[in-house]
Amino acid sequence: MTDPEENIFQRSDQPLSVGLLILPDSNLLSLAACIDPMRAANRRADRDLFHWQLLSIEGGKVPLTSGFDIETAPLGLRPEVEVLIVLAGFSLTQNTTRDLLRRLRDVAPRMRAVGGVDGGSWVLGRAGVLDGHMATTHWEDFEEFADVFPAVEVVRDRYTISGRVFTTGGAAPALDLMLHLIRTRYGTKLADEVAGTFLYETARVAEVPQIPFSTARLERTAPKVAAAIVAMNGALEDPPPADVIARQVGLTRRGLEMAFHKALGTSPGTFFLGQRLAEARRLALDTGLTAQEIGLRTGFNSQAVFARAFKREFGLSVTALRRLHRA
Repeated sequence: MTDPEENIFQRSDQPLSVGLLILPDSNLLSLAACIDPMRAANRRADRDLFHWQLLSIEGGKVPLTSGFDIETAPLGLRPEVEVLIVLAGFSLTQNTTRDLLRRLRDVAPRMRAVGGVDGGSWVLGRAGVLDGHMATTHWEDFEEFADVFPAVEVVRDRYTISGRVFTTGGAAPALDLMLHLIRTRYGTKLADEVAGTFLYETARVAEVPQIPFSTARLERTAPKVAAAIVAMNGALEDPPPADVIARQVGLTRRGLEMAFHKALGTSPGTFFLGQRLAEARRLALDTGLTAQEIGLRTGFNSQAVFARAFKREFGLSVTALRRLHRA
């Protein structure tokens, strides 16, 4: 087998063997985002650049959220793969068993690289594999993930590569990561051909932040608006004035207003407020933060102003919204 210390994200003509460790209630799209780029790369190169196995702790059928069952082989103590990718989705507490964590701790040091896709980052974190590394997870879980794993440098990137460890925030970033792997190992031409196979025009780099609003269309039709939205989502806690955002993207305030109205039919201020309130709603449902803390994290220095804006947007207070969802 190739030297385990060799970085898999560097030029090589050698094939790579990959094990996909699938937990119950994983996402079919995440699985496809890992497998299909390898399959397409083999087809385009007309040789086997990748070999892969579908694995689980015990082997047998693993149910996915889509209702499909995936047949898997058992993960042995000495798996015949060089890279292990952990895929997980829902029911993480139930599915992250002691046996799974013990097996990962035994197996991970034998791998040239270990990765986590979507909830797989949580599994690797609980196994201690991410300690001392940079990692990411789905944008909805950043705060909790950072609190649970203080030894991990949590970033909002679409995917991360930190030494022998890599993580992605979900299915689409997993596709970006796999295209990056193909590009660094086997060349840009092959990676572009694989992306073209899926009509995937732009493979995003790792450092593009995860934001809860897709800017893919706007990046083509209104790039200044897309850049402004990225800037907004990076400053929810301390929202800058519109003229500051306008300067960041190379426009006047009036130019930014016109660009937003043309692209989205609304003003930058109204859009930004909607993004902040959407984040406030997520924090209300996904965290135990107080209403005051939520207001501060979404740029409201006045609790009264936050309470009025939240109720006007969602028809309920933070407390009432939580009570409704608990019911």
